[in-house]
Amino acid sequence: MIQKKITYTIKSSDKINPILYEDIYLSINESHEKQMYNIHRAVKQQLNDYRQGNAHTKNRSEIRGGGRKPWKQKGTGRARAGSIRSPLWRGGGVIFGPKAKIYKSKINKKEKLLAIKNLIYNKFKYTTIIDKLFDNLNKPKTKLILNKLNEYGINNKKHKNNILLIVKNKNKELYLSTRNLSNIELITANNLNVLSLIKADKILITFEALNTIKNLYNE
Repeated sequence: MIQKKITYTIKSSDKINPILYEDIYLSINESHEKQMYNIHRAVKQQLNDYRQGNAHTKNRSEIRGGGRKPWKQKGTGRARAGSIRSPLWRGGGVIFGPKAKIYKSKINKKEKLLAIKNLIYNKFKYTTIIDKLFDNLNKPKTKLILNKLNEYGINNKKHKNNILLIVKNKNKELYLSTRNLSNIELITANNLNVLSLIKADKILITFEALNTIKNLYNE
């Protein structure tokens, strides 16, 4: 483990102090290989948690009916059959079909926390910090979100970047304003996760959310 210092430049709307600085100290893995392995385990665990595992087919013993022999063994000229629920028949059981399964992979809390710290450090140069996202958002307006992203040079019209928007608290107006934008994910600082950080090409964090992140992950 090694401790690294990150100095974020905060773009402020204050005319007296337009630029502020905030330091965060993170304990991360020493080598790049260890960082990638740690992140890989955290991603695998999160993806497994998303899996429902409810695909289920019935075999011949689980399907209703088929207890009586369809016809006698000999003398009919037809192939012998013992049940109408044979896998060879239409409406019969499924051979080696999927069964309901629980997909779980364990990861320690400290290991998961370390993976998030590694990603925060690695995504540092793609991160923008602002003091306030909106002073007063009275009603949902997607255009205001796009204008704000263009103002900070985050949104690219030719190539849509995956943008992660991290705020301290969600509100209805902000959620509805970003819901229709497929390349923007809105999360709170308390719900920071490995998969969201990995998918993001650009990260936009409010100053309040940065303080929450600092309280959670700062050493």
